[in-house]
Amino acid sequence: MYHMNTTPSVFPVLLSALKECSPEAKCRLTDEISAAFSDGLLSNAPADAPEDFRFAGRPARPELVPPDAVRARKMNTPEGYAAMLHAICHIEFNAVNLALDAAYRFRSLPAAFTADWIRVAKEEACHFRLMRARLQAHGFDYGDFEAHNHLWDMAYKTAFDPLLRMALVPRVLEARGLDVTPAIRAKVAQKGDAETCAALDIIYRDEVGHVKIGNRWYQHLCAGRGLEPAALFRALVSRYDLFVFRGYVNIEARRQAGFSRFELAMLEDFERGLKSR
Repeated sequence: MYHMNTTPSVFPVLLSALKECSPEAKCRLTDEISAAFSDGLLSNAPADAPEDFRFAGRPARPELVPPDAVRARKMNTPEGYAAMLHAICHIEFNAVNLALDAAYRFRSLPAAFTADWIRVAKEEACHFRLMRARLQAHGFDYGDFEAHNHLWDMAYKTAFDPLLRMALVPRVLEARGLDVTPAIRAKVAQKGDAETCAALDIIYRDEVGHVKIGNRWYQHLCAGRGLEPAALFRALVSRYDLFVFRGYVNIEARRQAGFSRFELAMLEDFERGLKSR
């Protein structure tokens, strides 16, 4: 006689959080899932195959437009400054869905993978709340400006392979946040907005950890398939026509997040070649 594991699976509730359209409810569900999984009330037990869906849950606003159709606004106007805060807020909302999707979709990986991305989702929910509060403090709210869906589009493109997801989302798109956040913070500091600076400091600190998690699982998946990580990454960046570096590159933050010196040097050389062509 044997006893079956009766602990409910985490995957159905992850799907519920992913499909939830209300930002407040999505963040609340994410917190609840994180607490329940940490306490052993939800398991990593196999469930049905992951559902294939094109879009994660999101509110009716903001209006989504192509990236090049998002209007540029000057930060020296109230609307322009709020639009900058809104753009960060939207990135963090998408990041909640990205992390939930990684935990939900790639269920053949160890429980530690699920736990890592549930924790990332919880931290991204915190980031969204922080930036929404700053936006509201300036008289606006999430949804008041148009936005684009580039981050989620990449999640959909990499939904069939966790190695591809780890390579192109944490190591390219999220790593760009490490490059641009210091410059954004400097501009915010010039305006004397200390509360937003404090929020950006939390986001920056946590994002180093998120990219590090992506790097660690990318290395794990490459090792499992007998692939050389640096060469594969360069090939994937070329195939998907992605810019790894653009403008300032935060080399120290990328090293802290798990990029090797060799890999960074190789990619810088690769990027110079792309620009010269």
